[in-house]
Amino acid sequence: MKIDKNSYGSVALVYICSAVVLFLSWFFCRSLWVNIPVTVAALLFCLWQTLFFRVPVRRAVGNGNVITSVADGEVVIVQKAYEKEFLKTECIMVSVYMNFFDVHSNFWPVDGEVNYYKYHPGKHMLAFKPKASEENEHSCCCIRTADGKDVFFKQLAGTFARRIVNYAVPGLKTRAGAQCGIIKFGSRIDMYLPLDATLRVKVGDYTRACETVIAEI
Repeated sequence: MKIDKNSYGSVALVYICSAVVLFLSWFFCRSLWVNIPVTVAALLFCLWQTLFFRVPVRRAVGNGNVITSVADGEVVIVQKAYEKEFLKTECIMVSVYMNFFDVHSNFWPVDGEVNYYKYHPGKHMLAFKPKASEENEHSCCCIRTADGKDVFFKQLAGTFARRIVNYAVPGLKTRAGAQCGIIKFGSRIDMYLPLDATLRVKVGDYTRACETVIAEI
């Protein structure tokens, strides 16, 4: 199992804290009725966090014309929206919300070249709220395909998320399905697609990064 390279410290901290709790529990308390549940809870917590920060092996189906999901999660918004930061045009916006049990590694949605990236500090309101797209901590990235189409996406931090990682730099060649970063804890991805894109998802669908086709252009 591969762990995200930016999350080694987080995973190590989880294991260290769990080990301390178990030591204190077994050293100071002699009751099996207490120690066994504490041990089970600590082990489950370690397992959950290990799975949370893993980089899953997926069968990438995206290319220069097929756009796949950046993240695992539920499609919560599909609508037309004006992208005012870089594209400055109306697009189709598809939002994917990640809960605490989804893998939070993110992946490039399409083959192309990064032509824009910017990180924005901000608030940490609930990620599914509409204002979160503008006011929460987020990063913005745009990829231009070989056909000259722009695919823009935002990584949005949620209430508990405190770190967004993106490997984007202008000029970087992207390959659909390769890891592009991670958001730590509950968060959201907003994807802005060309108006002539053919959508393949709807609100309520569950997406798997690399494997679920969001749209074709």
